[in-house]
Amino acid sequence: MTVDRNIVVAMVLVLGGALLLAVLNQITPAASAAHVPTYVVALAGKYVCYAMLALSVDLVWGFAGILSLGHAAFFALGGYAMGMYLMRQIGARGVYGNANLPDFMVFLGWDHLPWYWHGFEWFGFAVLMALLVPALLAGVFGWLAFRSRVTGVYLSIITQALTYALLLAFFRNDMGFGGNNGLTDFKDILGFNIQADATRSALLVISALFLCLQLLLAKFVVDSRFGKILIAVRDTENRTRFLGYRPESYKLVVWVLSAIMAGIGGALYVPQVGIINPSEFAPGNSIEAVIWVAVGGRGTLVGAILGAFLVNFGKTWFTSELPELWLYALGAMFIFVTLLLPRGVMGLFRRPGRLPAGREADGRDIAAETPAAAAAREVTG
Repeated sequence: MTVDRNIVVAMVLVLGGALLLAVLNQITPAASAAHVPTYVVALAGKYVCYAMLALSVDLVWGFAGILSLGHAAFFALGGYAMGMYLMRQIGARGVYGNANLPDFMVFLGWDHLPWYWHGFEWFGFAVLMALLVPALLAGVFGWLAFRSRVTGVYLSIITQALTYALLLAFFRNDMGFGGNNGLTDFKDILGFNIQADATRSALLVISALFLCLQLLLAKFVVDSRFGKILIAVRDTENRTRFLGYRPESYKLVVWVLSAIMAGIGGALYVPQVGIINPSEFAPGNSIEAVIWVAVGGRGTLVGAILGAFLVNFGKTWFTSELPELWLYALGAMFIFVTLLLPRGVMGLFRRPGRLPAGREADGRDIAAETPAAAAAREVTG
């Protein structure tokens, strides 16, 4: 794997920026002009987690051609796994003082803890579930969809239906996940006060570190032999199948991997925002993630991260300054990028005079030929 300059710059900016914010939050007095308020640290942490979701979407959309409109489901499932752990840490400090049941269960008249809540008092078990549950759902869904050769807009609609079905399910009080209110009122994580400035700063740095690790993992995948075949599947699936490969297997592997990446982002998101509820499953969240990738630059990895930061920063600014115009601004941004920046913001950084990948000197698109040839070379060695 060769780590290009964009990857290095992105990692330095993400990790360096997180460290800088954390340090300024911790060592500077509140009255200092250099002090970074805790709410800014928490907001930056939320952006970093969204960037993980965007990166997972870019991995499947940009390099496998799978347009997912339901990736928020994996993000939310990872968040619920961590939220269940945080709820179990409350113990007798809840409103009703019940050491065994979360407050919402006491309020609803539950007399015992559901079986699927057992084990979440341990941090390691919660982390395992944050990885395993999204992976299991993605594995089952992907095996059925890809084995049936569902592609294109039909697959996108099914993914949207998946996350909407989960949204409706988690809204139900009898599901045991807090219903419409979700899980909140967290106290601590691994014994540390979750509201403390130091904890917030540590979570930001940890999130940035995981984002950098995911970026390196994604880069390794797309640069590997597996990644070359995956791109061939994206551009010419039938030809790749004729060469002896099983495209559905490659798509399933990258689909499950991206679900795990999204689940990690969700698990780190919850302790920083302090709540997880069914609204995280909303199809609109998945669509927004696709917009982040499109704005930053599909198929660039770094562009997905950049797009997540740009769009969410814009959302924060617009919702505070011009809240009634935010949705119009988001729509205008997407139209602008589609018409004037088809390669996203990252397309602006392409070297002058350098031909885009997959095009001849006369502008003819050869994307359908080059990846297949690459796959053929892999077959023949």
